Amino acid sequence: METISKTIFDPLEIRGRKLANRLVVAPMTRVSATHAGVPTQEMADYYEAFAEGGFGMIITEGTYTDELFSKANRDQPGIVNAEHMHGWKRVVTAVHRHNALIISQLMHGGALSEVTGATIAPSAVQPAGLRSTDNSVSPSPFPMPRAMQTEDLNAVKEGYVRAALLAREAGFDGVELHAANGYLFDQFITPHTNLRTDEYGGNERNRLRFLMEVYQAVKAASPGDFIVGIRISESKVNDLTYRWPGGSETARRIFEVLAEIDPDYVHIAAEGGRWERECKYPDGSSSNSIAKSLLRSPVIANGGMHDVALAETLLNNHAADLVSIGRAAIASPDWPKRVAAGGPVVPFYKELIKPSLTLAHTQRVKEQCHESTLC
Repeated sequence: METISKTIFDPLEIRGRKLANRLVVAPMTRVSATHAGVPTQEMADYYEAFAEGGFGMIITEGTYTDELFSKANRDQPGIVNAEHMHGWKRVVTAVHRHNALIISQLMHGGALSEVTGATIAPSAVQPAGLRSTDNSVSPSPFPMPRAMQTEDLNAVKEGYVRAALLAREAGFDGVELHAANGYLFDQFITPHTNLRTDEYGGNERNRLRFLMEVYQAVKAASPGDFIVGIRISESKVNDLTYRWPGGSETARRIFEVLAEIDPDYVHIAAEGGRWERECKYPDGSSSNSIAKSLLRSPVIANGGMHDVALAETLLNNHAADLVSIGRAAIASPDWPKRVAAGGPVVPFYKELIKPSLTLAHTQRVKEQCHESTLC
């Protein structure tokens, strides 16, 4: 029987939504919204460049979900009110002109906020690392978060549901719940930042419970064709060396539990930018292959996926259905078209593709796009 090889240019469907190919723009911190969190025309041009360049799906930067504690960065976009929604609508309209899907990444910073001295988290645990996204400010410790109470859990859940509804109103094709990279949901998943003794702590199932409850609430409030995905990772923005205790066995338990809610997709992030280093285990398995074996939903691989040979190996070895790209997309928003045509791609930082991305914006990109966050 002839083996059919999958390529990064094969089409795919998620929840009945057709993707032109398997190429996804990874969510990347851009800090280019207004101080009030409203998406700008510059952002619309930025996201449109990826759609025009041939990517099948684009996932936005992390977008805060309430005005209480969710915001993590200065000039981070929100999806909390009508002004935010209309700003994003301009972005979505620009992307849809090129028949690409666009997903809003919904994010709560939890203990990892750069912008407030009052934070919440599963437990009152001092976060690792230092905070400062402003070069004029010396790095300083993150504030000690307050342990979340029942009312906080309810407020966060309600914020996600409202944000998802506003995203739908803006025209997004779906949302991605950001449960990776050390932010709020990841703080619940991680044993040393979740010391709770109630139903939200103590084992993998309990530590995943809040994420699953929020996912189910968002799905219940959304129409059937609205995509709701989950992003998950081992390493964190403030702790790049962290790995799940137990390696592949922990991964298996985590994805066995997540399989119960049947997410529309699972996006496995390699925060440090190298898939083999961050997603493979000594026994030869990977977080991606384990997820694929346990989930019915598509799996997105991340971490150096501009290496076409690596990306297509994962597609053909039942380790991924799609791949997400960061740095290569920043350098070449038309990366899919260039690769499909057999032409050269642009080295990172070497060429400015979109005239509307000003020199000042390019400098912000250079400052923000560290290897640890562009993968």
